[in-house]
Amino acid sequence: MSPFKHVLTAVCAALASFAALAQDYPAKPVTMVVGYPAGGAVDVIGRLVSQKLGDLLGKPVVVDNKAGASGSIGAQFVTKAPADGYTLLMAPLTSYAMNSALYPSTVGFQLDKDFAGVSLVGYLPLVLVANQDLPAASAADVVKMAKAKPGKFNYGSSGNGSIEHVAGEMFKRQMGVSLVHIPYRGAAPAMTDLMAGQVELMFATSATALANLKSGRAKALMLASPTRISALPDVPTAKEAGVADFEVASTYAVLAPAGTPAPVVQRLNAAMGKILQSPDVRARFQTLGVEVMGSTPEEASKRLTAEAGKWGKAIKDANIKPE
Repeated sequence: MSPFKHVLTAVCAALASFAALAQDYPAKPVTMVVGYPAGGAVDVIGRLVSQKLGDLLGKPVVVDNKAGASGSIGAQFVTKAPADGYTLLMAPLTSYAMNSALYPSTVGFQLDKDFAGVSLVGYLPLVLVANQDLPAASAADVVKMAKAKPGKFNYGSSGNGSIEHVAGEMFKRQMGVSLVHIPYRGAAPAMTDLMAGQVELMFATSATALANLKSGRAKALMLASPTRISALPDVPTAKEAGVADFEVASTYAVLAPAGTPAPVVQRLNAAMGKILQSPDVRARFQTLGVEVMGSTPEEASKRLTAEAGKWGKAIKDANIKPE
């Protein structure tokens, strides 16, 4: 047999093996890791996607909340899991990029090296939320109060290095006010304390805000977005609120450990494409204030690198330091 035929035979065998791998996957339940507590935006979206993904794959996709360190514990767990498609991560890319920039020596993973992109999922603007009893009807009122009483008012976040933390620090520096940062182990407990009056303010994703505004114990003051969203039509954008050039949003994606076989990633991506095009999912996302994205695996992987670069620069330019 000629060398060319040897190569052709090997290629054909590899293609057949890849096809069989994709066809056999999944042979058991899949785990979707969420690095935050139940009830927050990452968890809400992760559970919705996981249920639909399980229906399409024919095997359960079980959500596993591994909270702590602004989501890093969950991300680290996935990087150490076998790269076989049975352990996935619902990832808030923006938060992870910020965390990596603030804690490069301790975060425990590199977005663009330790993960394979499966699919982008959605885009969520942040919302400035206040306790209902705080006598502020706008972001301008918050600034006025904070300047009158420096250091008196607190803002919560889902942890040091989280997107809520960075948004709060950017707001402080841009508006020249003093607010005390109170980190929590996730957005849900932070929002719980905000509604109880333990903290006065919080930058929350639109999903987290919408899930709690109906309680009557919290109110939305401003969107960190260039445009209003249909889920919160009466909430002004940052520009409308007098906070120019202030845009902070969270991009979500499904990731797998680096080295996950391409056929498995493609199978997952195809399923995600169907999920994100389904009318009921799109309607549910709209109620959460989520703009549906979707992507190829290659586009998702490129976004990992882009997010890391964008927010690393933003944190450096704003001189935000870890606590």
